[in-house]
Amino acid sequence: MSTGKHYYIEHTKDQRFAVRAKGSERASAVCRTQDQAVSRAHDFNPHDHPDISRVRHTSVGHPDQWRGRRR
Repeated sequence: MSTGKHYYIEHTKDQRFAVRAKGSERASAVCRTQDQAVSRAHDFNPHDHPDISRVRHTSVGHPDQWRGRRR
């Protein structure tokens, strides 16, 4: 079921991970772990990699930035 859309993984207030399509208002899926959310995003569009919101401060970024993740 490839949608052809680009997806984002966002950390929610209840400590889950939402999978959202670019420009959407609602999440396409909500998962307990980041790995599950990435896998779900790949189910929606296997030809694209989701962008993942940072959830902590690191030496290369902070929480309001996005990072890419490839399988």
